[in-house]
Parts: sequence; structure tokens; C-alpha cells
Amino acid sequence: MNSLFPKQFFVTGTDTNVGKTVVSAMLTLGLGAAYWKPIQSGLEPITDTHYIQKATQLDSFHFLPERFLLPEPLSPHASAAIAKIQINLSDFQLPTTYEKPHLIVEGAGGLLVPLNQQDLMINLIQKLSLPVCLVARSSLGTINHTLLSIQALRQAEIPILGVIINGAKNQINREAIAHYGKVPILGELDVLNEINPATLKRSFHEMFADFCHAP
Repeated sequence: MNSLFPKQFFVTGTDTNVGKTVVSAMLTLGLGAAYWKPIQSGLEPITDTHYIQKATQLDSFHFLPERFLLPEPLSPHASAAIAKIQINLSDFQLPTTYEKPHLIVEGAGGLLVPLNQQDLMINLIQKLSLPVCLVARSSLGTINHTLLSIQALRQAEIPILGVIINGAKNQINREAIAHYGKVPILGELDVLNEINPATLKRSFHEMFADFCHAP
């Protein structure tokens, strides 16, 4: 087991399209982990599970089936309503059948994305009792979004492993997130011109060389 990451943890983002699926791909490959996306909103062109499987070239034993596959690329509560599906927190249980050193669970959207009329994504994280790796973009606006996300996690008493910043490096934003958020910056994932096993593995090794030896 990697000493930096616990056996099971949740990857969430400060917003949609901040790069949490690419970060999840890097972590899944680097840690030799199992990957689970409980709720997939939007099936075209491919699901996040299929994207990560394609990007990492890992075999199917690393990937667990989604609990909900919702056709429309909308907030889960809206996509579920269109599909006439009701999402309840009681529908979710952590998988126990994977035989990998880690389980990475990836959310949909940010922490306050609604799942139904009363529950948000952050409530699902609480239900699963998982610590969080928070993915933030590096560009303008990230300080506010990241600090709000950190505040929400702390109010919900969810442990924060740290922040991974995705995008072109921005030292000012990195320092602000670390200082005002009082969180470790686990690493920075620079822009990848190609996303494939070689670039993902190289990024993982560069990011976590001081912490572990990846498979």
C-alpha cells in the first residue's frame, strides 16, 4: 500500500471540467488501483470509466461498474429525473470484491452537486466515509473555488488528503491555496499534450517521487 494514499479514497473537484478524471487516471495507473465511478452523468462520447480504461490501458479487473448510468450530461439530480430514476444514498455501498491495493472513487461534478431533492455529492462522500483528494484548476478563479470546497469539506468533517492542481503551473495560486486553505498541495499536473500510459506514469512518478515507488 502506498504510504501517502489510504487504501480507499474519494477524488472530487472544485468544479466540473477541472481535470479530476485525468487525475483519477494518473492515480489509478500509478497506484495500480481499482476505480469506481458511482454516478455517471452523460454517456457520450464515452463514460469516464471507459475513458480511464482507454487512457491507462489497464485491464478490466481494475474497473468496477457504475451504480447509476445516467444518459444526459447534467447534474445527477436533473439527469436522473429525465431518466425517471430516483437516486438515494442507501443505494451506495463501497465495493468489496476488488483485489487491488487501492480503491479510487470519483465523484460527478463538485461537492454541492445535487443527487436528489435533499442530498448532495458531499453527502455521498460522508455516507461512504472516505477521505478526499481535491482536484483544482490552476487558472484564474481557482483560489475562491478551492477555498470554498475546503470549507465545505471541513464543515462536513470529511478528512482532506490534500489538493492536486491541474493545468499550467501558477505559483501564486498554489501558494494561496496552501496558505489560506491550510492544506498540503500533493502535486501539480501540468498540461499533457497526450494522455496515455507513458505520460500518466511519468507524471505520477514526478509528482510522488518523494513519497513512494510506483508499480
